[in-house]
Amino acid sequence: MLKKRIIVCLDVKDGRTTKGVKFQNNVDIGDPVEMAKKYYEQGVDELVFYDIMASARGRGPILDLISRVAEQVFIPFCVGGGIGSIEDIRSTILAGAEKISLNSQAVKNPDLIREGARIFGNQCIVLGMDAAKDDTCPSGYRVYINGGRVKTDFDALEWAKKAVNLGAGEIVLNSIDADGMKNGYEINLTKMISESVSVPVIASGGGGKSEHLADVLTQGKADAALIASMVHSMGYTVDGIKRDLSKAGIPVRL
Repeated sequence: MLKKRIIVCLDVKDGRTTKGVKFQNNVDIGDPVEMAKKYYEQGVDELVFYDIMASARGRGPILDLISRVAEQVFIPFCVGGGIGSIEDIRSTILAGAEKISLNSQAVKNPDLIREGARIFGNQCIVLGMDAAKDDTCPSGYRVYINGGRVKTDFDALEWAKKAVNLGAGEIVLNSIDADGMKNGYEINLTKMISESVSVPVIASGGGGKSEHLADVLTQGKADAALIASMVHSMGYTVDGIKRDLSKAGIPVRL
C-alpha cells in the first residue's frame, strides 16, 4: 500500500516565512532556512516553498534563498511563485528544487505546463490550484490566482483535468475557504478532484489537528496532506502527527 505523505508548506514573503488566514493578514513567523532544517529533522516527507508575492509583483523566484533551503533538506523540495518561463523552471531546478509548482502563471499560459513537462518530465511539474466555493461554476468551485486575490473564469474540476492532460504530474489543491482556519480540509473538493484525475492530489488548507489529516487522506482520497499552522504555531511536530496517523491505521513513513 502506498504510504501517505506529510508535506510542510513555507509561505515566503520578502525572504521570511509568513502565515495568514484565507491569504490575508500575514505575519512574519521566522527564517525559512532554519524552519526547513527543523522540519526535515522531524521527518517531513516533502517541503513546499511558495513565494506568495512573486506573481503579484511580477518578478521571478528568489534563487539565492531557494538554494540555501535546498542545502538543508535531502527530501523532495517543491518551489512555487513567480515561475513564468522555461528559463525560470530551469534556474529554480538548478538552485536545488526537485519540483516546480505552477499556479497563476499556468492559468495565464497553460502551455508552460506542457513545455515544462516535455523538457523536465511530468514528475517535475506540479499544478498549484487555489479554489473557492462558487455556485455559478459547474463543479461548485472557482479557481483564483495571484495569491487568491484575482478571480478567473476557470472551473476547478475542468482546470484540474486540463492541467493533467497538459502534463502536470501532481496537484496541490488549496481551499481558500479553509486556508488558515484550522477547522479541517475541504473534503468535498479534495475527493472530487482526487477521483477525477490520474495523478496524486495533495490537500492543502485547513489542517488544525491530526484527525483533519486522517479525514482528508481517507474520506477525501488525498495522496498527501500539506500542513503549515499546525507545526509553525500550534505545538505539533511532523513526527507526532505521523504517529497519530499510524495509530489511526493510515500508512505513513515513520
